[in-house]
Amino acid sequence: MENLEIQRHSLAHILALALLRTYPEIKFAIGPDVDNGFYYDIDFADKKISDADLVEIEKKMKHIIKQNLKFVRSEKDIDQAIKEAQESNDVYKLEILEDLKKEGESQVSFYQLGEFSDLCRGPHLESTGKVKVGSFKLDKIAGAYWRGDEKNKMLTRIYGLAFSSPEDLKDYLEIAEEAKKRDHRKLGKELDLFCFSDLVGPGLPLFTPKGMIIIDALRSHIEKVCRRYGFEKVMTPHLAKISLYETSGHAKKFSEELFHVSSEKGHDFVIKPVQCPHQTQIYASRARSYRDLPIKYMESEKQYRAEKSGEVGGLSRVYAITVEDGHTFCRLDQTKEEIKSLVNIIKDFYSALGLWGKHWVSLSVRDYSSPDKYIGDPKDWDICESILEDVSNEMGLGAKRIEGEAALYGPKLDFMFRDSLGKEIQIPTVQLDFATPKRFNLVYKDRDGSEKNPVMIHRAILGSYERFLALIIEHYGGAFPLWMAPVQVKIISVAEKHIEYCQKLKQEFLDLDLRPDLDIENETVANKIRKAVSEKVPYIIVVGDKESKGKILAVRKRGEQKIEEIKKNDFIEALKREIDDKK
Repeated sequence: MENLEIQRHSLAHILALALLRTYPEIKFAIGPDVDNGFYYDIDFADKKISDADLVEIEKKMKHIIKQNLKFVRSEKDIDQAIKEAQESNDVYKLEILEDLKKEGESQVSFYQLGEFSDLCRGPHLESTGKVKVGSFKLDKIAGAYWRGDEKNKMLTRIYGLAFSSPEDLKDYLEIAEEAKKRDHRKLGKELDLFCFSDLVGPGLPLFTPKGMIIIDALRSHIEKVCRRYGFEKVMTPHLAKISLYETSGHAKKFSEELFHVSSEKGHDFVIKPVQCPHQTQIYASRARSYRDLPIKYMESEKQYRAEKSGEVGGLSRVYAITVEDGHTFCRLDQTKEEIKSLVNIIKDFYSALGLWGKHWVSLSVRDYSSPDKYIGDPKDWDICESILEDVSNEMGLGAKRIEGEAALYGPKLDFMFRDSLGKEIQIPTVQLDFATPKRFNLVYKDRDGSEKNPVMIHRAILGSYERFLALIIEHYGGAFPLWMAPVQVKIISVAEKHIEYCQKLKQEFLDLDLRPDLDIENETVANKIRKAVSEKVPYIIVVGDKESKGKILAVRKRGEQKIEEIKKNDFIEALKREIDDKK
């Protein structure tokens, strides 16, 4: 373990000792280190604690650090450890110990810190005094099911932050504060982009007119880019017989995530968890020749997953997912060039968002120790992995080979991006699949008259619109580029006599396929500008006596204080260029 990980894990034990000294009757579950600190899951029984209690608990942790208590390791025979856990009614440690015994463990290690002893592999710091005071902070309280299973008891989880130095902690807290301001759930409500309804149900977002403008702009742009590379739109139904997914292998893979639909008339369907099986049937609907390939389908449609209710939240995890999906059916000799084309699509699209270059690529391959998790011939997998590795080398992608992250049917290139706050998210993916065409008996007639299976390439450029919208809301902080901004220009009247011209100007912009909005309320110009600024509108036009004459506009650009005069025609041309350039 790295030193920082050891410090974080040691702090989890220091937290436990502080809690034990405050609440002697509590029971401890687990307390690991995590990416930004540590946490401990605790059974407080009937005792309730809140974020306000964290201040006193943190003080006790600092006192324990000053005491410079030693972490003392010991080993026990596992049967003795199980007996002691039974005698003390330590149900959580008992369950872990019994599982360890089933796995063949005969000895287990414990760490003693003051009065607190815990089953733990370690390692830990030599003593509590090695922790830098000021480099950690208790962060929040949350609920967590024991072992992540909602059938188990809900425990109290206390999170702590910990870094190498007080300066690193300060930097993290500043970024976290900015992240709160950019939270897509907060901004989505403030900017009127989407909402949820108890009557509709959780995990089922409703997109407002402004939210749909962004989604439509994204859809239009991605479809325009993909059409240049030969993709054609298709549409498939939201339902299918279970046999479709049994053939593809998804019925088994997503068995716990399928929504089943039936009716009094004897219907029995599954709501689609993925698009690809449907699209195979469009390919299969007619005879295909080697001359027809590659065939490329794209589709932006809903698919559905029965996620655990506790994991659903905001737009990042929903039940109804609008997926921008595409599949290429091609010959083996076309495969490498088709994958390169898809990488170029990803590059084109993310360059327009200012994210290309802030990424790394994963070559996600099989878990070679668990071949039963995948479908298809191992020899086909070898070829697929080799092709993707060649593409990475030839295009300079520098893909890192990561085992166990492959899809059900084949390996993939996953593109990992960092947003403006440094948060990493994986969205675009290119997946190579020899197995699915064979399972569905998809064929084409080759030059020699023989039938061959095509190669199937799965790709997603922006993934799900819901998750992608969450990303760009937070990345831009709601200040969207002009081409996707719900309101591109806010037109503000100075006085009542200017309203008629404001309305005329709005219609002129609408006729040019721009997105204007009016503020002709009986308020001061300063208040109207403040509202437009809070709405993060790219351009504000103030219309007074001079502007009403029709040739000159008074324009204020987002992020700037000054108002500049510009000829109306020049302003319109500048808007069109900015939209076309996707800057």
